[in-house]
Amino acid sequence: MADPLLLGIDTGGTYTDAVLFSETAGVVAKAKALTTRHDLSVGISRAVEAVLEKARVPVQAISLVSLSTTLATNALVEGQGGRAGLVMIGFGPDDLKRDGLADALGSDPVLFLPGGHNVHGTETALDMTALDAALPDLARSVSSFAVAGYFAVRNPDHERRVRERIRDVSHLPVTCSHELSSRLGGPRRALTTLLNARLVSMIDRLIGACEDYLKRIGLDVPMMVVRGDGALISAAEARLRPIETILSGPAASLVGARHLTGLDDAVVSDIGGTTTDVAVLDRGRPKLDAEGAVVGGYRTMVEAVAMRTYGLGGDSEVRIDDRGLRAKIELGPRRFLPLSLLSEQHPGAVVPVLERQLRAPHPGRHDGRFAIRTGIPDQLASGLQPQEQALFDRLGDAPEPLDTLLATTLQKATLDRLVARGLVHIAGITPSDAMHVLGGQGQWDGAAARLGLQLATRLKDGSGRPVAGSPEDLATLIVDRLTRQSSDVILAACLADDGVAGVDPVTSVAVDRALIRKPGIVRFEVALDRPLVGLGASAPVYYPAIAEMIGARPSIPYDADVANAVGAVVGQVRSAVTVFVTMPEDGIFIVNGAGDSVRLLDESAAFSLARERAVEAALHAARASGADEPMVALGEDVDAPEIEGSRKLVEARFTATASGRPRIAHDV
Repeated sequence: MADPLLLGIDTGGTYTDAVLFSETAGVVAKAKALTTRHDLSVGISRAVEAVLEKARVPVQAISLVSLSTTLATNALVEGQGGRAGLVMIGFGPDDLKRDGLADALGSDPVLFLPGGHNVHGTETALDMTALDAALPDLARSVSSFAVAGYFAVRNPDHERRVRERIRDVSHLPVTCSHELSSRLGGPRRALTTLLNARLVSMIDRLIGACEDYLKRIGLDVPMMVVRGDGALISAAEARLRPIETILSGPAASLVGARHLTGLDDAVVSDIGGTTTDVAVLDRGRPKLDAEGAVVGGYRTMVEAVAMRTYGLGGDSEVRIDDRGLRAKIELGPRRFLPLSLLSEQHPGAVVPVLERQLRAPHPGRHDGRFAIRTGIPDQLASGLQPQEQALFDRLGDAPEPLDTLLATTLQKATLDRLVARGLVHIAGITPSDAMHVLGGQGQWDGAAARLGLQLATRLKDGSGRPVAGSPEDLATLIVDRLTRQSSDVILAACLADDGVAGVDPVTSVAVDRALIRKPGIVRFEVALDRPLVGLGASAPVYYPAIAEMIGARPSIPYDADVANAVGAVVGQVRSAVTVFVTMPEDGIFIVNGAGDSVRLLDESAAFSLARERAVEAALHAARASGADEPMVALGEDVDAPEIEGSRKLVEARFTATASGRPRIAHDV
């Protein structure tokens, strides 16, 4: 009997990848299709149909589907996401100043309610009067809610009651902080919950699109999603906790890199359309970030691989600073639609505009740039200001040149807000366009890429010279810049992993001399102590030069272009649950977590109950996440110092971790 086939799907900002994988044969077939943001199921269906055709197998041969995605990561890096209402129970306005919560909140509404609990789970009375008064209006201006209660990890009752009230009135998705983390630190837990709420609609659309397509083709098998720590969870769980899928794509790429190369020690760098993700493999295992994943400048409470994500990719915005004596090129952090891709998708709508702009006697400030709706459902555009709505209404499904769309500087700021909401794409020149001009890529419209770069060469620096003599010269400058910025971020990630502070490759004179091989009496060199694994569709194009610049041996596996999709199917389900025991007064022990609070008079009985609860809850969570016959390990951390000769229990933490391979259809 042949091995069951596992289908791995990775939905990125530009491409959707599909891989058919067998436990014994490895990658059986792979395929790519453009990610279609207006309807994600279109890109998914094209990729899956292509991989089935390549493998020449029926759809019924598939026993498991597993999904990884960079959509949540990209949204946070680019500052995108739906508008969410934050409800804080037992907190005050000053708490917004901690952990970057106020910056993350931006203009989204926040409501403070009396209530919450203390460290032992004892409540302060909850008052929902302000919530009842605000809910009708709030429900019309947001797409989801986040609820964070004071010490909710010890007693989540108030969060649950507020959640039910919001659901009854608004019928919108609600995320509670106790569902995401068992760690203390209210403002950061509130931040994590807010970001989760903003991502709910995006991940729900992705999973729904995949499920709808699989249903249409008659495939009824378990479906998994890669979590940020590389473990797998069921699609149903991912819908409830989409924040756990931040760094899903990068985590899957790391799991895939280990599987594809067999390397135990390596630096792994994955370049996509929007981001570059860098992590270190050490003795065959990825490191986890003990403090929580940092994405888009915010430190969350999400356990994830110690991956550093930078806004740099093949579709990064090319920014030309022509104010100095010599023009400077910088890339990112925003993603643009490449002109070559836009023209491929909308034949006849891009090239004539670029030609018109080239015929003008002087370059225009918006030359070579277009705007187009992303195509997400209209209900996700709630809460737009009048000027935002007016500009949004002028845009349609066809690209609109910015030189005719924007009449004032204020309108440019309005457009940027629509981009930040994920409602509008900006198109312009990118490294992908540069590669089309140089012949390194050729899948899209090279003529549009050349015209876009030709327009940019008309810009003059402070000395009056053109920024480049030809499209080819400018393309070379752009690719060289990507090589250098990639080298900088890889070195920055490795130095941080080594614990080296105070050395920024971007500003360090010594690092700069080493990377450009500047001759001198003192010669600086830089090198990695392990191979550089390059992943991503464009890895073979970029990473040989990057590895040479930073003194590393390049390792680019044959299936580097679909490493994320491979990682999606070779991972394990893993669930961890922590139960706490505290002693509010001598002889009284409170067990909190994995159920209602319990008050006991015996420490050993409290510890025994905590262990039992943690193990049962972890096994239940792992099975709910799709694990087949999970195994469980139990860790204990008891903080009980001797004070004046007497033992005093401060806190005991019992953490059970259950793990196992996902169920496949043959087992269901």
